Amino acid sequence: MSRYPTHNPLIYAKRREQLARRLKKMGGGVALVQSGMEVMRNRDADYAFRSDSYFYYLTGFPEPEACLALVVPPSGDSRAVLFCRDKNEEREIWEGFRFGPKAAQSAFGMHEAYSIEDLEEHLIDTLANQPAVFLRLGEDESLEAAVADVLKTLRGKARMGISAPHAVLDLSHSLDEMRLIKDKTEIDIMRRAATISAQAHIAAMQVCQPGKFEFEVEAELLYQFRKNGSEAPAYGSIVASGANACVLHYRSNDAKMRDGDLLLIDAGCELDCYASDITRTFPVNGQFSKAQQAVYEVVLNAQYAAIDATKPGARFNDPHDAAVKVLAQGLIDLKLLKMGLNEALESGAYKRFYMHRTSHWLGMDVHDCGSYRDPAAKPEDGVAPHTSRKLEAGMVLTIEPGLYIRPGKGVPKQFENIGIRIEDDALVTQKGCDIYTADAPKTVAEIHATMKAHKKTSSKAA
Repeated sequence: MSRYPTHNPLIYAKRREQLARRLKKMGGGVALVQSGMEVMRNRDADYAFRSDSYFYYLTGFPEPEACLALVVPPSGDSRAVLFCRDKNEEREIWEGFRFGPKAAQSAFGMHEAYSIEDLEEHLIDTLANQPAVFLRLGEDESLEAAVADVLKTLRGKARMGISAPHAVLDLSHSLDEMRLIKDKTEIDIMRRAATISAQAHIAAMQVCQPGKFEFEVEAELLYQFRKNGSEAPAYGSIVASGANACVLHYRSNDAKMRDGDLLLIDAGCELDCYASDITRTFPVNGQFSKAQQAVYEVVLNAQYAAIDATKPGARFNDPHDAAVKVLAQGLIDLKLLKMGLNEALESGAYKRFYMHRTSHWLGMDVHDCGSYRDPAAKPEDGVAPHTSRKLEAGMVLTIEPGLYIRPGKGVPKQFENIGIRIEDDALVTQKGCDIYTADAPKTVAEIHATMKAHKKTSSKAA
């Protein structure tokens, strides 16, 4: 059994086999990935444990203090060895169920399983006579230190005909490339996470009103996430009203919302270790002002342009470039930039109001792994090394243009402190992209209708 309902050991075995094929092409060896440790929050209280994404991707095993050893000989079949905590009745009384090595081997489809206490001892035998050891270098000092000790021990056995791995190689690139293309199971989980998050955004719109505090809306988001099965938010929720919406990573969520302000919510739940990421901006009182709507329509049209540019074969930067053109022209039309479009783009003048990128990868991490550069770029083929990579079916990225208008020189009063971002999650498909967070209202008409309908229901109930 697993704490996550989607657990299927065959899915993780298939991923390990895929990784083994990659490592075999590199000469084979042993790959080591740890789950991570519980971290103390303060005296006698831990943070909720969340497994390392790479480890969970390969195992589905939800407990801390675990390590996967994937043994990939240069020829022959690979084998997966799990090291985990022992069964311990006393600790289980205090902390809950533990699988223990024997049950974990069966439940998670491992070839072997041992106590984590014996990791270093087993690594001596496991790494002996192997060509290489693969680690996520620079990410886990304790594992790197343990491997260094084992290598030292093995080198001392040279006269016995035992050799140590001759190379310590970084595992990250191989796993990053695998995780960048989502399989059906991952896509299904991410769709469910998006559905939960979209409904939470609708609920937030419905409870929002002048005089409430931002944290009251945040509480509704958290309630909806947990009520519908999410383990936790995928990241710290941003609930930013008025001028706070112009702070990109606003975290306080403690201001009183005022009549006439906009509320920007950037929030998404995590489900089965997969993230969703949605941003919606709407009026606290349920009705956009003329200036707010004018800016909002610019951002929405920029997002539509970016969505149209998101398709297989396009470059990762293409959605950003498409959005920037619309945003820059919109700023010119609103008289916030006093220049032509080409000058606005070439000078970067638009960055005063739009200073971030339009997309990032999404998956097990909200800013997911994977290179943004073309891995096949070669100057001799006429492709510069810094060229962004081509989009492929199965990639998931956010599309999130925005405008943030702080008071300043040349900014008319009616536009001051308008901060707007609209963000959706896009799955690249064979023909284009699928916006699977579309349930969260985002047109002006949809937002007005959602908030108005709730106000009518509330007034009738009163």
